[in-house]
Amino acid sequence: RDERFRDSLETHLAILKRNSILNVWHDRKIGPGKHLGNEIDAHLEDSTLILLLVSADFIASDYCFANELRRAMEKNTAGQARVIPVILRPVDWRDTPFANLKALPRDGKPVTSWRNRDEAYLDITRGLREAVEELRVQERRKHSAAETNLALDAYQGSVAQVGGVGSRLVTKTAWLLTEHG
Repeated sequence: RDERFRDSLETHLAILKRNSILNVWHDRKIGPGKHLGNEIDAHLEDSTLILLLVSADFIASDYCFANELRRAMEKNTAGQARVIPVILRPVDWRDTPFANLKALPRDGKPVTSWRNRDEAYLDITRGLREAVEELRVQERRKHSAAETNLALDAYQGSVAQVGGVGSRLVTKTAWLLTEHG
């Protein structure tokens, strides 16, 4: 029952897709003859941003709740992905495993409750753009930290003398961070 909402959301995300800010995948993109469970699991594992399209039908789905939601929340807790609930239709979701996550649209107001649904989708798009940018910054920091650790590991010796007369002794970590950021 939520397919039309998913399609509308995907249409509103077109500029983010076109600018390679995000890729959209859902189970309707599984090709004939492919194993449903394996395809869903593989894409879930590869995802760094996971949207939960929340409605009574989503919450009532044993498969979504027991499999997809469980794995998504594990990845969220481990810092491997960010899970964002997108509230499509009014439903009591406050006692769910994702109740403590900030939902979209703003204030967790369901898309169907907005007078203008395009404004709801715009709010979701802006929120997703912000989330993707935060994820990119985190990834750059991780990459930079990894490069620093490689440089530290490659440095031979534990102490470096810096300067000439009156110089001081510093640890390799302090010297490398000072000299090379």
